[in-house]
Amino acid sequence: MNKAQVVSLFACVAAMPALAALQAGSSAPQFTTQASLAGKPFTFSLKDALAKGPVVVYFYPSAYTGGCDLQAHTFAENKDKFSAAGATIVGVSLDSIARLNDFSADPNFCAGKFPTASDADGSIARSYDLKVKQGPPGLKDVRGVEIGHDFVERTTFVLTRDGKVAETITGVAPDKNVEQALEAVQHLTAR
Repeated sequence: MNKAQVVSLFACVAAMPALAALQAGSSAPQFTTQASLAGKPFTFSLKDALAKGPVVVYFYPSAYTGGCDLQAHTFAENKDKFSAAGATIVGVSLDSIARLNDFSADPNFCAGKFPTASDADGSIARSYDLKVKQGPPGLKDVRGVEIGHDFVERTTFVLTRDGKVAETITGVAPDKNVEQALEAVQHLTAR
């Protein structure tokens, strides 16, 4: 199997639906972790974010991979619409904070518009009932850098201000995932 086939296989597996993810009405587990915004590390607290309004917590397999890059770019392009609906966006992956510092500042992806949080041990993902899968050894990202961490399934949770899951989005293309999250947030604020 060549490199392109491995990356394509990984993308398909990562896009598979999350069968056990938290569903609407569930209480979202609180978390505090290292995050990066525009390349600058800080401590992200879900509790603090929820105090400001709804939060979109989106889990993705890895920075600098095709689908994840598209998803981050689409969130960045739509950041003003999420803000207009009063929502905070945070991306969560098993990437190290060093990788996320680069990714969060990259003008082609997050563009410094929203934070990306490190869940290096997968504990946050598991608390949301997401599967953490071992990545193929030696797999490289689009920059040619070895990824070297496990992966979490692509799943987005739209959380109400009181910390309940309003919607779980999975099994759709990365850009459609963002569209559905925006619709869910706009629906929440229209109520």
